[in-house]
Amino acid sequence: MAQIVLCRVDSRLIHGQVVTKWVNQSQANHIVVISDELEKDDFMKSIYSMAAPPGVKVDIFGVESGVNTWKDNQFGEGNVLLLVPDLKTLSSIVNEGIQLKAAQVGGLGGGPGRKVVYQNITLDDNDVEILKILDQKELDLYFQTIPEDSPLKLASVLEKY
Repeated sequence: MAQIVLCRVDSRLIHGQVVTKWVNQSQANHIVVISDELEKDDFMKSIYSMAAPPGVKVDIFGVESGVNTWKDNQFGEGNVLLLVPDLKTLSSIVNEGIQLKAAQVGGLGGGPGRKVVYQNITLDDNDVEILKILDQKELDLYFQTIPEDSPLKLASVLEKY
């Protein structure tokens, strides 16, 4: 059974910071991406798979197939870095049964109606509602862009919003 060593919400999914910093910091040897959009795009799946460091296995699922794989074998073996593109996906996988103790919000891009709450992380009203619901499920939610930054707890972020 695999161990989820880090669950990160990051709209960029597998990118430079993940490859150079978070994989090493978490000692992950398996990246699991859960994204309905990415699951349907074979070309982009191959690009993301090639972006992973050598020796790090990559699996890409949609919400349904990811939850089913979790229920079948907890993502197999190894130390898993679980990546989801947004808070809606995080909420879906938690509600469907993927067991998490903590989740790191690391990169949610800008756009209309979004407010910067911590470095490059932005939230909108819908995100805040999702975070409040997840917080009631006793999921430790914190904001952190890179390992060198101190994590910021959800309560502090909500005060800024």
